[in-house]
Amino acid sequence: MLKIKKLKVNGFETVVVGKDPRTNFHSIIAIHSTRLGPSLGGIRMWPYVNERSAMQDVRRLAAAMTKKAAVSGLPVGGGKAVIIGDPMKDKTRSLLLTMGEFIESLQGRYIGAKDSGILPEDLDVVAEQTRHVTGTTRKRGGSGDPSVATAKGVLLGIQAACQCVYGSKNLKGRIVAIQGIGHVGWNLGRLLYQKGVHLIVADPEANRVEQARRSWKATVVPVSRIHQVQADVFAPCALGGVLNAKTIPQLKAKIVAGGANNQCLDEERDPYRMMERNIVHVPDYVLNAGGLIHLVVREILRQRQVKPWLKTIETTVCEVLTTSIQKGIPPLVMTNRLAKQKIRHSMNIQNA
Repeated sequence: MLKIKKLKVNGFETVVVGKDPRTNFHSIIAIHSTRLGPSLGGIRMWPYVNERSAMQDVRRLAAAMTKKAAVSGLPVGGGKAVIIGDPMKDKTRSLLLTMGEFIESLQGRYIGAKDSGILPEDLDVVAEQTRHVTGTTRKRGGSGDPSVATAKGVLLGIQAACQCVYGSKNLKGRIVAIQGIGHVGWNLGRLLYQKGVHLIVADPEANRVEQARRSWKATVVPVSRIHQVQADVFAPCALGGVLNAKTIPQLKAKIVAGGANNQCLDEERDPYRMMERNIVHVPDYVLNAGGLIHLVVREILRQRQVKPWLKTIETTVCEVLTTSIQKGIPPLVMTNRLAKQKIRHSMNIQNA
């Protein structure tokens, strides 16, 4: 039987922990904000070492979703879910059905989506227990895997950053180092290769890097060294915390722009560490908003054309980087302020 415990967490509207020993289910859903609409965010399945580690991750991710939606002008709030477990060993049909039951208990205040360890086919199973899920397969009536749209948004952001730093958004001949070639990283690599970019890649999965080497003539380096290589752009597309007091001094790229969430381990200090080294860091929740845009535009707004919405990523990156240079403030700090302004502005319109 699913048991749900509600926690009081400062800064969050709702945080709930769900457990069901019958299905080996242990999950946390964090609803950061529903001011602009129901909270929407991915379901991440990961072998966290303990509940505390999972709680820290889900809170950071949920808060980032609020800012991502606000900056993108989308009528949703921020939320996130994590399932504690190894998706390669622990993911079962019964566990996914329990996840659907857990989501349903929140009565539409949280809408689930795909994230690390969860596939559209998994969401089809979740959807058997709740209608509050997006990104199911097209067979099920959903819009499918949003990672292609995420990668397209990251590409647009990289082009905007290159325009700002190098004076041209033409990527032919540029060198981009991609850390992590899962769904988003792989699609990004494919798009960059089509633009004539030389790729350097790293991933713990040997089959993936070998395929990248064959498909794109990519240079393969160890995961521990990918952030240190000489490149025009470093694109983190794995898990968060890659930018920190140890790695930032080792960066050789002038631009950091990738699809990973929560790239800065210390959001107070790390943006300034990069600015001191004249490294342009494009805020992750602006760059990787393409997947969220895809889901909201297709499944909530019921519009067919996603491309015009994706172009707003390029516009926002240009705005943020230009203002950052003018005011001498790190781009992430500028974007956090922009997100707060948009939330206040939307709330004022709703209350008028």
